[in-house]
Parts: sequence; structure tokens; C-alpha cells
Amino acid sequence: MNALNAGLNRFNALPVETAELELRKCCGSANWIRRMVQERPFTTVEQFCEAADRVWRELSPVDWLEAFRHHPKIGKKKAVVRNSTAAQRWASNEQAGTRDARPELLEALATGNHAYEARFGYIFIVCATGKSTEEMLALLRQRLQNDAGAEIRVAAEEQRKITRLRIEKLLRGE
Repeated sequence: MNALNAGLNRFNALPVETAELELRKCCGSANWIRRMVQERPFTTVEQFCEAADRVWRELSPVDWLEAFRHHPKIGKKKAVVRNSTAAQRWASNEQAGTRDARPELLEALATGNHAYEARFGYIFIVCATGKSTEEMLALLRQRLQNDAGAEIRVAAEEQRKITRLRIEKLLRGE
């Protein structure tokens, strides 16, 4: 049995409250967490991930915004909402591309984050894993051109990608 399947079996066996805490590491939407716990048990990792995607897409923008508040701004260490140590570590690793960024790039990112939040009312969400500071800054600038309806859908899709990566980390016990 591979590590993901073993992790899935562990997750399926958790009490409801513990399963909710574990899922909060992956996504900060209370409705997503509640519905995912209700969907258990999952027979395969693929079924778990498909359910995660489906449930996420069925949620409202209010739920999406709740999840966004659980992320630190790109280039920052802390989210608005307090997260578990594991979630903070995962977010830091996901943003590894900003660790050694030149100060002027970090300043441009901070300026862009501020403009984005002023325009859309929530932080810039991007699946940062494997992206450089330059790539994230280019995406931020590009997405500032979106209208509000398009952007919330783009941000929600980025959150979905982040959640999928974190589900794998959760199942691997990272």
C-alpha cells in the first residue's frame, strides 16, 4: 500500500472533529470542510480529490473568500486568519520562490498586492508552488486587468489547485 493510500485510510478513520482540523490545513472554507467530512469514507485517493474539486466548485463566492483569508499575502508569512503550524509551513514552502527575491521585486509584489486587494477586496491568490517572484508578479499584474466576476473565478481555481497539493501533503503526513 503506498503512502497516499495509507494516509487516506488514516483520514477516513479520524473522528469528525479531528478530520475537520486536518482538512482546515488544506482549505479554510468551513462549508468545504463540513461537506468533505460528510462525504467520507473515500475508497481511493482519486475519489477524495474528485470530491474535493466538486465540493469546491459547488460553493459560493462567500465560501471562497473565507478560504482566501487563510492564506498569507504572497511574500508575507502570516494569514489574516490564524492557521495550524502545518498550514503555515506549507504556505511558506509554497512561496519559496520569494525567499531570495531581490528587495525591489518584493516591493513591487507588495505594491501589486495592495492594488489587487483595493480593486477586488481580497488578497491575491495564486498557486505559487514552483513559481518565481517574477512569475507571480507578472500573474498579479495580468490579473489586475480582469473584471471582478472573472477574477473571483480565477482566484477560486488557484485555491482549488492549492487545496489539491495540500491534500496530497496531508495524506503523506507532511
